[in-house]
Amino acid sequence: MRRRLARQVRRDDRGQATVELALILPVLIVLAMVIVEVGTVARTAVLVQHAAREGVRVAAVGGSSRRVADAVIGSAGLNPLDTEVERVVEGDRVTVTVHHLARTDTPLIGPVLPDVVLTASAVMYLE
Repeated sequence: MRRRLARQVRRDDRGQATVELALILPVLIVLAMVIVEVGTVARTAVLVQHAAREGVRVAAVGGSSRRVADAVIGSAGLNPLDTEVERVVEGDRVTVTVHHLARTDTPLIGPVLPDVVLTASAVMYLE
């Protein structure tokens, strides 16, 4: 009698791990995609800061607005359509500000998260 009860209990537990995996797997996939998207935006933020530094270096040696914009776009590989470069000369200092629209394009997550505008600026003395 005990063996029959033990077999019946074991049969009722079959597939439990599969059901649990099926329930938790979509949540884990979405969480992984969110982490990838946040990492991509963080990487872009670092690139925008680097681009602002490169732009201010060109501006400090007397580069035109066009050369500054080319240095900003070329140094970080930013999309020119999503990037705005502002150059301001005040006395003996020049400031370059870069505004970049970081698009969230990860499948499934991109439409849920809004696009992010990243801004970085750098200041240097004119040479």
